[in-house]
Parts: sequence; C-alpha cells; structure tokens
Amino acid sequence: MANPEKKIRWDETCIPDLHGKVIIVTGGNTGIGLQASLAFAGNGAETILACRNETKALRAVSHIKNRIPQARVSFIQLDLGSLKSIHRFAEQFNTNYTRLDILLNNAGVILNRCRTTADGLESHMGINHLGHFALTGLMMDRISNTGGTRVINVSSTVYRSGRMDFDNIRCTSAKGYSRFGAYARSKLANLLFTHELNQRFKGRNMDALSVAAHPGYAYTDFGRATFFKVLKYLFYTVTQNAARGALPSLRAAVDPDVQGGEFFGPGGRGERKGYPVKIQSNGASRNDEDARLLWEISEQLTGIKYL
Repeated sequence: MANPEKKIRWDETCIPDLHGKVIIVTGGNTGIGLQASLAFAGNGAETILACRNETKALRAVSHIKNRIPQARVSFIQLDLGSLKSIHRFAEQFNTNYTRLDILLNNAGVILNRCRTTADGLESHMGINHLGHFALTGLMMDRISNTGGTRVINVSSTVYRSGRMDFDNIRCTSAKGYSRFGAYARSKLANLLFTHELNQRFKGRNMDALSVAAHPGYAYTDFGRATFFKVLKYLFYTVTQNAARGALPSLRAAVDPDVQGGEFFGPGGRGERKGYPVKIQSNGASRNDEDARLLWEISEQLTGIKYL
C-alpha cells in the first residue's frame, strides 16, 4: 500500500503564524539552520541564533533583517563544545526570556581526525549530542513553564551506519578512529536522545514533544566541506538546496499533527531529497536499553541531570 505521506507537499506555505513564539536555533547562522531561522522569523517568531562564531552570527542576523525588516531576531553566543559556554548561554537566555516554544538542536560538526572538546569529550559526540543534551537540560524550566514546547533534534541518514560504543565515548584512543564512524555514532545518539526524552516527557505528563528530523542530502556549506568535493554532477542531481533541506526540521517544529518521537525527512528515493514526510527509523535508534544507557552516560559526562 502506498504511503499517504508521500502525497503530501508540505512546504514553507504550511507554516502557521508564529507571533508570540520564542525559538532557539543552534547553528542558525548558516545552511539549514539559517533557512529555518528565516522561516521562523518570517512567520513572526522571536528567533534566537545560538552560534559559536559571533561575526558569522551577526552577519546572519543582518541578512535576516534585510530580508525581513520586521523580524525579531537576535544572537546569543553558544559553543556546544564547552559546558561553560552552554551554562553561560542558558543563564543569559533564562534571564531574558520566560518561555521557549521551539528548541531546534541543529548545529553539528564532522572532523577529519579525532579531536576533543574543551571538556575532554570526543568532539562529534561532545558537540553533536552531548552539547545539545546539556543545552536541553538547562532549558527545562522554560520548557515546563511554556506548554506545548517542541525539542527538535537534527540527525542524518548516516545514523544507520552508527554503532554505539559506550566504552569509548570519550575517544581516549585514536586507534582505528574513523571520522565517518564517529559522526554516524553521534547522529544515532541524536535519535536515541529523541526517543528517551520523549519517553520522559510522557512519563511525567509534560506538555512537550521530542521530535527528530534529517535534511537528506542538502547542499550546504557543511555538505560542500565534507562529503562532496568531487563528482559535482552527481552531487547536484542527488542533493537539494539548504531551503529545501530545512523543511523536515520546520515540519517537525510547527506541523500541528506531529506526535512525540516522530522522525521527519525528505520523501524522495532513499530519503535524499523531496518534500518532508514522516519516516521510520531503524530499531537501533529506538532501542530502549541503549537510549537509557546513553542518557545515564550523558548525565555523567555533562553533570546535568533532568527528567
């Protein structure tokens, strides 16, 4: 039987009015994060770009305001590779805002060698998962007080290649290190975190949803700098631009029919491109035992306990 989701053409015109909403977008200065920020701001939301590089972030703020003169958009510095920076961001945000309607955990890295964060954590896991785990935990008061908040974790199709290695989360040895393996593991962690966070929201009867999305093969600065430096013709035929790549995250964030724990990605062949639809992740990403263990380790490594 055909999947009815395949027939849905969900795009920017489906975004509802967002006036009164407060939204954080990590990595909102470039790529799909910038496109999502433009869409949020363009529909009335107060949008906070949470970015490491101040120069690039301020340039993005100016770009959004030039495109949308009435936009309510600002920047708060955030380095997901530093727990100190994450705490500083949370303190600044919580001082200035009493609500948080959408937290789009979008930022991510892929590196060419084994590196560690300021806190001694392997950088892919430290930034892509643990940084967002810590940030989300420090937003819990605002999430609890708002009602209807959505936490969106941006994964990738490469999560399917990810294998959790709970004995080497810190990457204490670079022996046998693979950047793609480490990146895939962090993207699997994004989905396990989404699953467990949603279970905890439900278990505590919280009016909040944890949802995941992936952009497919999106043509962004991130993509150009990592996976696709050759075979340009093939690259352009199998990828989509950043605006289209942002649609799964946007649908996960604002579609009124979204349910907690769902996963959105492009509806085309191989989930590479196309309009966003609800997709089914693999069993590894919904493994209850792994999700709980990752949660416990994440609390230990970040020092942040919640839910």
